[in-house]
Amino acid sequence: MKLKGKRLRVISALLGAAMMTAVISGCGGQKSASDANTIKIGANFELTGNAANYGSAALDGLRLAVKEVNDAGGINGKTVELEEVDCKSEASEAANATTKLVTDKVSAIVGPATTGDVLASSPIVTDSKVPLIAPAATSPKVTVDDSGKVNPFIFRSCFIDPQQGDVMATFATKTLKVKTAAIYVDSSTDYSKSLGKVFKEKFEAAGGQVVDEEAFVQKDQDFKTTLTKIKAANPDVIFIPAYYEEVGKIVKQARELGITAPLLGTDGWDDNKVVDIAGADSLNNTFYSTHYSDQDKDVQNFIKLFQTANDGKSPNVFAALGYDAGKMLIEAIKQANSSDPQKIRDALENLKDIQVGTGTISMDKNHNPIKSAVIIEMKDGSKVMREKIAPES
Repeated sequence: MKLKGKRLRVISALLGAAMMTAVISGCGGQKSASDANTIKIGANFELTGNAANYGSAALDGLRLAVKEVNDAGGINGKTVELEEVDCKSEASEAANATTKLVTDKVSAIVGPATTGDVLASSPIVTDSKVPLIAPAATSPKVTVDDSGKVNPFIFRSCFIDPQQGDVMATFATKTLKVKTAAIYVDSSTDYSKSLGKVFKEKFEAAGGQVVDEEAFVQKDQDFKTTLTKIKAANPDVIFIPAYYEEVGKIVKQARELGITAPLLGTDGWDDNKVVDIAGADSLNNTFYSTHYSDQDKDVQNFIKLFQTANDGKSPNVFAALGYDAGKMLIEAIKQANSSDPQKIRDALENLKDIQVGTGTISMDKNHNPIKSAVIIEMKDGSKVMREKIAPES
């Protein structure tokens, strides 16, 4: 997931990161501080600030993966040790935290959770040659730059934005069997615009027709003017790839205008606060894609483990993705049979059919996991898993 309001701060953070990495990159690569008895892993997460809910949950998931392997005797008899740093939901702080971790010679880093904070960390881990796994940063740019070059040291445990657009177009045409759609995007975020573009391409390729395209911007309060235009176009469904704050208001106002068509979304909807904003009744007949459902039979063992380790608290999607990232890293260390960052990187690149919290995943050539997405239907304010869609082979 991409956090709003980060992009301008990323630019300054990258400039700062470039200066900070000058000292690091001069060393010709990172050597691990892990000793004969421990393997040191960095945990760089948003524990305070406006993304604290994301980062704290992801760290809880990572801690569980580490506890699990240590309780089983560690990796080849070595204990996995976490060095935890708070990046404070700020791109510049994410860069500082990453610099600290590579200076402390960790073998690998998990986090940050959000796209902006990962992008700020990217040049540092690349120059120092330390692998980083991003649990929840869904932008394609995290692992592949604008020229199409794959970053050799960045990986992720979540699917990417284009997969969500594809999944929702498939759900609309094959499951809901609709013929027409309207697309309503947040024009102030690349997240929303790119998802709208992918949905349109896939929906039209499947024989559907996009009858209207409208836009809003973050912090808008009144959506009724554009929703009235959408209503006049009479689409079978409306695709709204946005974040829950705006989504809740859009859904509420759409229903107030008498729009009864199904409303479709993406993982930006996946927050319980959307019910508080929109109201349970308004959210009926809405569907969105996300990474995880606690109703999925494949995740029940993970849920039990998490609840046992966290006084009965149930995991959310970010905890699940943090756990997945931890399981990926632990498996890579086992396969590498080493705490050397380069060897761990090589093993991450070749992960295949490993069991994680949300199911089974493999790593593709762009360092993105091959994994399924789930479709959630909202019913009377509750999340109901509608179906699970595997990626195209």
